[in-house]
Amino acid sequence: MSERSTVPRERLGALLRAMPKAELHIHVEGSLEPELIFALAERNGVALPYPSVEALRAAYAFSNLQSFLDIYYAGASVLRTEQDFFDMAWAYLQRAAADGVVRAEIFFDPQTHTARGVPMGVVIEGLHRACVQAQSQLGVSAALILCFLRHLSEEDALQTLEAALPWRDRFIGVGLDSSELGHPPEKFARVFARAAELGLHRVAHAGEEGPPAYIWGALDALHVERIDHGVQAAQDAALLARLARDRVPLTVCPLSNVRLRVFPDLAQHNLRALLDAGLCVTIHSDDPAYFGGYLLDNYRLTFDALGLDAGHARLLAANSIDASFAAPTDKARWRAELQTVFERMAIP
Repeated sequence: MSERSTVPRERLGALLRAMPKAELHIHVEGSLEPELIFALAERNGVALPYPSVEALRAAYAFSNLQSFLDIYYAGASVLRTEQDFFDMAWAYLQRAAADGVVRAEIFFDPQTHTARGVPMGVVIEGLHRACVQAQSQLGVSAALILCFLRHLSEEDALQTLEAALPWRDRFIGVGLDSSELGHPPEKFARVFARAAELGLHRVAHAGEEGPPAYIWGALDALHVERIDHGVQAAQDAALLARLARDRVPLTVCPLSNVRLRVFPDLAQHNLRALLDAGLCVTIHSDDPAYFGGYLLDNYRLTFDALGLDAGHARLLAANSIDASFAAPTDKARWRAELQTVFERMAIP
């Protein structure tokens, strides 16, 4: 029998919370809630251009990716010390654990901080300490992915990667984020080749606002293992066929897509269509403090809007585990836990 027939609809919300899942598309700087921004600003003597937490939250009205990024970088300006980076990551990881996350692969943007004079080691050590504590205190496996800002030059990205190498054991991969339009993946072919030489995993944002050609470029020029976003793949039948055939994961962020006007509302999101096309689709929160929800919010609201059921829930959770860069033994354990949750939730 399918999960649709064995898990009652009224248990779907509890199921979404209980099932083990991985979050693979989370920008830690985008988890900075206004309350923590103000607390860190006060601790570090940083003047903010907003008089109150409420005024800052009210400014979270974005018309596109760039209008979001402008306020995103302003919020990151309060991060100065290793403790700041720890506090930010720890706050996120506690929320993730409460949402049923067993694996978090966390993006961070060192160039946002080193450009302000914050040393690379301060950034990485603070974040890494939170990841270690998450494993021991929350039971969450957490790892870091160093992202390059695509609106900056590839030379800057190469220098950033080399500067991070003394902490090579603190991060598992590299990514590509920030302003997509006008910055095709091919711009970063050399730095991704260098990352491959170093044995680092490789992911890239592509096909959020950018065209399907950017997804092709991420696959063929950067040789990425996952596509972050990727929703514009629906415009290209040949690309859809390739993504399905090669099981290339798409880390889709529904609430982010709506807030940044990629889709007018969740009911018109193409996540279900991508699943129906056989793609390895996963759900994530992107920048949860700015986009109105953490991982469980993205699951619940998307399921409500698209009429998804328990069968979709199992598929999405399993996809997220399979798409992670965790050890095979951990993946097997989480898959077994997923099976147990579904058996527990089923009709007696």
